[in-house]
Amino acid sequence: MTKLRALLASLFLAATSLAHAQSHPIAGAHVMQLTREYLAAAPHRAIGTPGHAAAERFIATHFRPEAAKGDFLTDSFSARTPAGQMEMTNYIAKFPGKKDGIIVIASHYETNYPLQSIGFVGANDGASTTALLIALGEYYRAHPPQGYSVWLVFDDGEEAVGKEGMVPSDSLYGVRHLAAKWSGDGTLKKIKAFVVADMLAWKDMNIDREQNSTPWLLDLLDKAAKNTGHSSRVFKNEMAIEDDHIPFRQRGVPVLDVIAYEYGPYDQSRGDYAFHHTAEDTLDKLSVNSMQVSADLFVELVKLIDQH
Repeated sequence: MTKLRALLASLFLAATSLAHAQSHPIAGAHVMQLTREYLAAAPHRAIGTPGHAAAERFIATHFRPEAAKGDFLTDSFSARTPAGQMEMTNYIAKFPGKKDGIIVIASHYETNYPLQSIGFVGANDGASTTALLIALGEYYRAHPPQGYSVWLVFDDGEEAVGKEGMVPSDSLYGVRHLAAKWSGDGTLKKIKAFVVADMLAWKDMNIDREQNSTPWLLDLLDKAAKNTGHSSRVFKNEMAIEDDHIPFRQRGVPVLDVIAYEYGPYDQSRGDYAFHHTAEDTLDKLSVNSMQVSADLFVELVKLIDQH
């Protein structure tokens, strides 16, 4: 009888573990570990610095299997900035699917150029979503897309280089370059959705209903939240944000900005949230739980876009 109870207990634990694995295809704890490793390898990732080069190496190292198959691309370009001509690089990891069409998931990987003076590390703003995309890459390597192809884009130069902030001529360098390039070579018309991951790991994260996003994709994000049990973590706030999706929206591509812009208490003196673009954007502000929510939402969202 004791042996039978032990066997039943083992079977229950195995079933529970399997159900947990099925409900969470990517572990939030793993995304946190990748974030920690990325910050250790490249805490300061401003364009043109040794840290930026270290960030590039970190990303490339995690996609060696795709590189060996020709599915990890380096997209280097030169951009005119307030600090002069600068060399930038986007990285694209491709996971071929079975349907004709592409779902792009993008995150910027660099840190704000002017904030070098305060030792800005961008744990939430850039590092956490870079880690999320790496984890998504691992997932789609083991579970190749059954619908549209999934392309992961690590884009460069999202942040402003000058001190005037995010003005159209001084921001979104990588995605502006990529949108123009893909418009010219025919890739753009194959994109079914261009989805941005940004600032998705704060302990009190709540994803905004971003007004520059395509309505049907916002509806699918809402459905993904319901399907994964995360409805309380989305759409508490609504705002329009100039983010990496804008150059693609301007060219008629369906876009979705998955962003939780509210980061820390609101600071009236600076007119922004307390941890955003400050030295306070550090690893201790982040949580495994928020990373789990983000990972669950993206995996489910891809499935829903496939079915749309």
